[in-house]
Amino acid sequence: MPPVSNQDFSDDDSRSGPLKDLLVIDISRVLSGPYAAMLLGDLGARVIKVERPSTGDDTRAWGPPFVGPEGNKESAYFLSTNRNKESIVLDFNSKDDLEVLKALVKRADVLIENFRLGVLERLGISHAVLQSLNPALVVLSITGFGHFGKGKDRPGYDQIIQGESGLMSFTGPDKNTPTKVGVPIADILTGIFGALGVTSALHERSKTGLGQVVGTSLLASAIAVHTYQGTRWLVANEVPEAEGNLHPTVSPYGSFRCVDGFIQIAVGNDSLWRKFAVLVGLDPDDGRFATNPDRVTNRRFLAGLIEEALSVATVKAWIERLGAIGVPVGEVRSLDKVYQDPQVIAEKMIIETLHATLGEIRLPGSPLQFERGRETHTAPPTLGEHSEAIREWLERTSE
Repeated sequence: MPPVSNQDFSDDDSRSGPLKDLLVIDISRVLSGPYAAMLLGDLGARVIKVERPSTGDDTRAWGPPFVGPEGNKESAYFLSTNRNKESIVLDFNSKDDLEVLKALVKRADVLIENFRLGVLERLGISHAVLQSLNPALVVLSITGFGHFGKGKDRPGYDQIIQGESGLMSFTGPDKNTPTKVGVPIADILTGIFGALGVTSALHERSKTGLGQVVGTSLLASAIAVHTYQGTRWLVANEVPEAEGNLHPTVSPYGSFRCVDGFIQIAVGNDSLWRKFAVLVGLDPDDGRFATNPDRVTNRRFLAGLIEEALSVATVKAWIERLGAIGVPVGEVRSLDKVYQDPQVIAEKMIIETLHATLGEIRLPGSPLQFERGRETHTAPPTLGEHSEAIREWLERTSE
C-alpha cells in the first residue's frame, strides 16, 4: 500500500486531525473552492491558499462589513471561509511564479480549482500537466454549470444557480415570490460535496497510489439536495411551489406566530397531533384534521386556527407547554441569540483564534467533532502572510 502522503511537515508538529499529514493547494477563489479547502483544513490538512498579487481573493474586497484598523481592514466575508490556511501570493502570468506553483504541486496531495473551463490550459497548467507533475495528486475541479454539455462554459454565481436549479421556485412565501436562501447555499453545498469527493479519491489512492480529477458544479450540487421536492416531480409528476414556512407533506409543521415572535412546530405523526390538538383547543378527531393527509390538504386553514390559539401567550410560554407534552418545538432566533446559546457553545460552534492584524477574533466553527479531534484553529491569513515562509520551505525540501 502506498504512503498516505509524501510531505515533510517536520517544522510544524502542532497540526492535528485525521488529515494532518496531507497538503492541500487551494488556487480557487470566492466561496465554493475555498469552502471545500477550509473543510479539509478543519480536519487537519495543511492548506496553502494561492492568491493573486495586490488584491488576492475576490472576497477580500466584498463588504461592508470590514473590520480592523485603517490600512489593515479585513472583509468579514473573507474571514468566514478561510480559517486554517496559509497564504502565498503568486502571479500565474509570471514564469517564475508558475514554477513555484509546480513545486507546490509536486509535494501536494490535493489541488482545488474553480477556474472557468479552458483557463488552466491557457496558463499551461491543465489537469493533465498537474497530474504529470504528480501522478498521486487529487484535483478537485469546480465549475458553475458542469464539465459537459452545451452550458458548461457559462459563468456560475450562487444566486443565478439558485434560480436555475429550481431552489428559488419552491422557496419563499408563495409561488409568485421566488426567494433565495439567506446564505450562498449552492456554493456551500458544492464545497461540501467537493470535500467528500476529495476524501473518497484519497481513500482510493491509498490502494492504487494514483490520484484523479474529481469534478462537481454549483448546478449539480443544488439539484442534488432537491430530495423529496425532486421526486414530487420525477416520480409523482407534481411541480413543487413555494408555500412559505408550511411543509408540503406534513402538517402542522412550520413557523407560527405567538404574541412576541415566532416558533417552529413539528407535529410529525398522529400521536403527536392528538396531544398537540388538545393543548391548543382543537378537536383531534375533526374530519378535516384527523390524519396527516387531511391536515396537509387543509394546512392553511389549520395554520390560521393554530396561530389564533398561540396568540394568547409568549414564545417562551409555548415552548415550555409544547415541550412538556413531547411536541418538537423551537424559537425562530436572530444570530445574536444563536451565538449566545449555551448549546451552540457546547457544540464548539464558536472558535477563538489570533489574527495577524485583528488580534483575538471569534469565527463560526466546524460541525464535526472527533474523539481525537482538532482543538485549535488558525485565523484566516492576511494576503501573502506566509509567502516567504512557504518559499523557504520549498527551497529547504528541494535540497
